[in-house]
Amino acid sequence: MAFDKEKVLALCNAFSENTLMQTLNIRYVDAGEDFLTATMPVNPSVHQPMGLLHGGASVALAESVGSAASMLYANHEKEEVRGIEISANHLRSKREGLVTATARIIHKGKTIHLWEIRITDEDDKLVCLCKLTNIILPKEQ
Repeated sequence: MAFDKEKVLALCNAFSENTLMQTLNIRYVDAGEDFLTATMPVNPSVHQPMGLLHGGASVALAESVGSAASMLYANHEKEEVRGIEISANHLRSKREGLVTATARIIHKGKTIHLWEIRITDEDDKLVCLCKLTNIILPKEQ
């Protein structure tokens, strides 16, 4: 079956309704067979007290895009995705604008997926570099 980018993006954005992703205004904007990209606006709703992008918001963006990317490889009728480990290096601060997170697969096993998620600003400068490990589990009946 051919990869359908528009269908993937519509699905990812639809399952984000009434979740943290909707609260943070995360939108899935690009997809390919080995990557998924989402954006998040940087404004006071994702700031820490110093007026900068909160590291937790960056991590939430990274885990959202990396977990959704793993779902692209899972059998939705029989399997579920769970994040089991995430690390983040916050490299640049940001006060306003838009950040873009792109998850790229590093390892795709039967039960473990390892993703690198790069969060960049509008000038493609690296804001945060994350690594996410997901486990693929059988759905509970």
